[in-house]
Amino acid sequence: MAISKTRAILVDVARQLFAKNGIEETTMNDIAVASQKGRRTLYTYFKNKEEIYYAVVESELEHMSERMFAVAEMDISPEDKIIELIYARLDAVKEIVYRNGTLKAEFFRDIWGVEKARKEFDKNQIELFRRVLNQGKFNDIFDVDNTDLIATVLHYCLKGIEVPYVRGILTRGLAESDTKPYVTKLVFKALGKNLNLSKINNIK
Repeated sequence: MAISKTRAILVDVARQLFAKNGIEETTMNDIAVASQKGRRTLYTYFKNKEEIYYAVVESELEHMSERMFAVAEMDISPEDKIIELIYARLDAVKEIVYRNGTLKAEFFRDIWGVEKARKEFDKNQIELFRRVLNQGKFNDIFDVDNTDLIATVLHYCLKGIEVPYVRGILTRGLAESDTKPYVTKLVFKALGKNLNLSKINNIK
């Protein structure tokens, strides 16, 4: 427990320094001093700055996963759950970006590094969508034959709009309550049969 707590402190301190000063301008010594753990302790957990950078990215992705899993465990219908998962995913991405500067920040420039860390995250996200789609299929709500394929497509569609969503290009100043009916209708029409589409008009 103490080991995990110490590592978590080091990772969070590094994240804050990366966001404030940039990765290149942050040294291992800076992280050791700011964390008040000392260089020896820091090097016990991380060989170099690259390792701690990947640990920071993985920590942020883990935060996103926790939010998504919480939604997946909610006691709501599959059609409500799929919409909640979509918005939880996009909002979690936005939160991470704001917490770490902006999309122009150095933290996000290493796209290949981020993608490397996202592999396991992507796999887990697809599994979450597949699980909800199977629930809907079992209850004769979603008219989908290949839930593996649809879950994969849904995941990568969301991945593709993450940046426009964070920048506000998609919503253009609209509140979530304004956009949700349109997103819901789009998703329901793509996935469903026997859906009570009249409820879409009442979504806030």
